[in-house]
Amino acid sequence: MNYTFKYFKELTGNELYNIYYLRCLVFVVEQNCAYQDVDETDLIAAHLMLLEKDRLIAYARIIPPSEYSKYPQIGRVVVHPDFRGKTLGQALMKTSIEKCKLRYPKLDIRISAQSHLKAFYKELGFITEGQEYMEDNIPHIAMTLHHTSSQIV
Repeated sequence: MNYTFKYFKELTGNELYNIYYLRCLVFVVEQNCAYQDVDETDLIAAHLMLLEKDRLIAYARIIPPSEYSKYPQIGRVVVHPDFRGKTLGQALMKTSIEKCKLRYPKLDIRISAQSHLKAFYKELGFITEGQEYMEDNIPHIAMTLHHTSSQIV
């Protein structure tokens, strides 16, 4: 297994197809949630892919600070259903955090976590911020990993 880290303009057609296929498989079909997965954020994000041979088995996107948020964000974190239960989600998040810390060393990292995954993200050092809210009819919670946190990486 190996990681590939690319910005949108560097992605091949096959890589982009595989990203959208995996995200749709899990976020739209498996979670039965009709929403606009492909969005303009993909154009500015960095895309972290975990591959086994040429098969995309896990993915996350890293969104740089912008006019909408002064913090980098990690989102669209997904592990292919065939590869769950192998701690790939934790490894993917640790690598995503490492990439954020290298690029934005003095900034906190934000996520919008599905509420049922709150304990998973807490184990990685994230803390909850505010109240639970609905996003695409799924309960979410804002979470932050402070840049001074030494728990990860």
